[in-house]
Amino acid sequence: MQYIITAPSRLQHTAQLPASKSISNRALIIHALSGGTILPENLSDCDDTEVIVSALKDNPYEINIKAAGTAMRFMTAYLSVKDGEEHVLTGTERMKHRPIGVLVDALRFLGADISYVGEDGFPPLLIRGKKLEGGILEVPGNISSQYISALLMIGPALKKGLTIRLTGDIISRPYIDLTLWTMREFGADAEWSDFETIEVRPQPYHERAYYIENDWSAASYWYEMVALTRDKDACVQLKGLMDGSKQGDSSVRYIFSLLGVKTVFETTRQGEPTTITISHSGRRVPRMEYDFNNSPDLAQTFVVTCALLDIPFRFRGLSTLKIKETDRIEALKKEMRKLGYVIQDIDGCELVWDGERCEPMTEGGIDTYEDHRMALAFAPVSLRMESLCINHPQVVTKSYPYYWNDLRKAQFRVESSE
Repeated sequence: MQYIITAPSRLQHTAQLPASKSISNRALIIHALSGGTILPENLSDCDDTEVIVSALKDNPYEINIKAAGTAMRFMTAYLSVKDGEEHVLTGTERMKHRPIGVLVDALRFLGADISYVGEDGFPPLLIRGKKLEGGILEVPGNISSQYISALLMIGPALKKGLTIRLTGDIISRPYIDLTLWTMREFGADAEWSDFETIEVRPQPYHERAYYIENDWSAASYWYEMVALTRDKDACVQLKGLMDGSKQGDSSVRYIFSLLGVKTVFETTRQGEPTTITISHSGRRVPRMEYDFNNSPDLAQTFVVTCALLDIPFRFRGLSTLKIKETDRIEALKKEMRKLGYVIQDIDGCELVWDGERCEPMTEGGIDTYEDHRMALAFAPVSLRMESLCINHPQVVTKSYPYYWNDLRKAQFRVESSE
């Protein structure tokens, strides 16, 4: 399937964003570990969250988490402490080629009974749940933060609690902080004891009513639209976001201020969701350098935006992009070349554009590589072209299921072409 996207000349819209996938997935695992019966409110309805909801509700022997990397990592740790239960945890063909050995090794060190069904280091996994003692773990800080979060969340269920010492550079620290914050919301005693050590004491979670705020990652695509539209009076309102959010991608509002997009929050009581208004400020940097170490999921959005605005860039901290839903480094280079932009990478962890152009070749459409963020980040390009074709657009269900309907409500024309 293909969607042909044609953008409106004016951009005036109010969007109800999806709930935060990151918080939803953490809250669900913690809720299950608490033995609670009241599901968190305003759960994300994306694919990644739904597979966790289904797994926790139905508790089948074979759990297929499809393409949900977060679910694979979180469920691996969760199932390892479910005493007396046995499960096979599997996913899509791409998931079977996404490494999980670091997490399995760490859990085995704690005493977990986990076997590889196929190739060592990769799903599927056979997990026999048991009571674990806990203790001290030393883990590289430059691995996916989801491995670290998965370990942290089971910490309160371990007899001796858990101490994690992170070695080397620590990437995606805001996602670790988000995990610790969500754990504490459910009564855990968990905190950084120094710059590289996290202590989780053996204090059980307690059940509580919990409300999930909306998703700053989803907001990033509306920021991109405001940045790219030629409508200088563009105004987009986004509902359900929080000022001071613990979501790492809430940094999007600061980064986009460098690209001429300003953010205004409605007045609200502290800690409550509110509505923001984003519009043009009229001021952009001539060149952009940024380290996405703490927010790698924003990289695609800013690669596309900066190139289309003719702003040369150098983006660092992208080492985890190669092990996402696809190799995002290579996918970005290939699809940006279709638009006429020659992006270079440095050692697979930096992306650079110095203004080099090539002949555009968009006839075949933009490929999405089973990666939701490719579709989400490239659709706004239609604001700078007569129209844009997106291949396999249904991938957005992984994080923003009604994205295309929201674009239609904003007067984008979204037409299906088989």
